[in-house]
Amino acid sequence: MPWIRPLRRAAATLGATAIAATALLTGAGTAEAALPTPVSAATAKTYLASLTVAADSHTSTYDRSLFPPWITISGTCNTRETIIKRDGTNVVVDSACTATSGNWSSPYDGVTTTSASSFDIDHLVPLAEAWRSGAWAWTTAQRQAFANDVTRPQLLAVSASSNRSKGDQDPTTRLPQASYQCTYVRAWVQVKYYYGLAVDSAEKSKLSSVLNGC
Repeated sequence: MPWIRPLRRAAATLGATAIAATALLTGAGTAEAALPTPVSAATAKTYLASLTVAADSHTSTYDRSLFPPWITISGTCNTRETIIKRDGTNVVVDSACTATSGNWSSPYDGVTTTSASSFDIDHLVPLAEAWRSGAWAWTTAQRQAFANDVTRPQLLAVSASSNRSKGDQDPTTRLPQASYQCTYVRAWVQVKYYYGLAVDSAEKSKLSSVLNGC
């Protein structure tokens, strides 16, 4: 079953997350969201070919509270604060790790801001999408690790409007601006592969189409 992989990896995920976050917090951000570099298009194609193709399931039983956010990553910084610091330029934080100044640019739509509170942290593979792709079978600890994964290309700071209009849609019905689509689908496939999540047939077709143009 495609979601068995997390059963072997979940125990290490939170530890790896904390270690990676320590490095992130010591470095400067970039002007646009610094998503961990996804695998290449060629690797993504290989990963995609290996994913289980299955229709969505357990859709009606999804509950956001089953994916507990945000956890402490390092010091006083939680997951959101870690990504805000990583994805901005000249970010200044206070003793509680709240960003008091900086610059951010949303890769989904090009919106920029100097107010971190106006940006959301997007789960690139939405939590509801993960649920109906196999996460319904995970433990709460595994779902928490997924919702707070700062190591894989799964979390990034984006404009609130782009995040909320995306909702829980997959690439079949929602993609970011053209300049970011290759990065987005490579990341999508990498995350689904790592966590052993399934893809439905339309989703696989769309991902293949975009990857072929990368």
